[in-house]
Amino acid sequence: MTTQIQVVFYSMYGHIHTLAEAIARGARSVPDTDVKVMQVPELLPDDVAEKSGAKKAREAFSEIPVARPEDLLDADGILFGTPTRYGNMAAQMRNFLDQTGGMWAKGAFNGKVGGAFTSTASQHGGQETTLTSFHTTLFHLGMVVVGVPYAEQRLTSIDEVSGGTPYGASTIAGGDGSRQPSENELAIAEYQGKHLAEVTRALKLGRAQ
Repeated sequence: MTTQIQVVFYSMYGHIHTLAEAIARGARSVPDTDVKVMQVPELLPDDVAEKSGAKKAREAFSEIPVARPEDLLDADGILFGTPTRYGNMAAQMRNFLDQTGGMWAKGAFNGKVGGAFTSTASQHGGQETTLTSFHTTLFHLGMVVVGVPYAEQRLTSIDEVSGGTPYGASTIAGGDGSRQPSENELAIAEYQGKHLAEVTRALKLGRAQ
């Protein structure tokens, strides 16, 4: 029996995309797990994206397919990635999730496993509020929410400045976006992907019995 995991993200400058790939690696390490990585549609007008540098940055992952809300129905477990916007998810991700209302009303997401990961410009720029507020949406959808347990001991590392929370993987991009995800942050992301895939598979096998 194959478990279907999706990693659905919005990335403006590539940091979330890098975390998404690490999460996908972790999920793929679980036997009999199929992983699909998708990005949500961009809402920025081309001229704004051009001036901000986002258009050029996004070229690096332009080949990744763009998700439709109905694609989520195929998944047993979903990890959502979004940068922080004032302590909450980006508008692109919010808009995408707001289109799931019809499916939600039919209970289409009940029992699916969900989680989230994020990035901020600064060390205390809203990582945990973004993740926990994202969880609120997943709870409303009827999903089983999975974070990063402290069995992942890199969460407790204080040897360096690092993202990573019990609510989900995270990275710090820096004010100018020049900082890329560290080895510690990528390892936490990979752990989250593996952990969510394992939980999803265990639930799916249990329900099949």
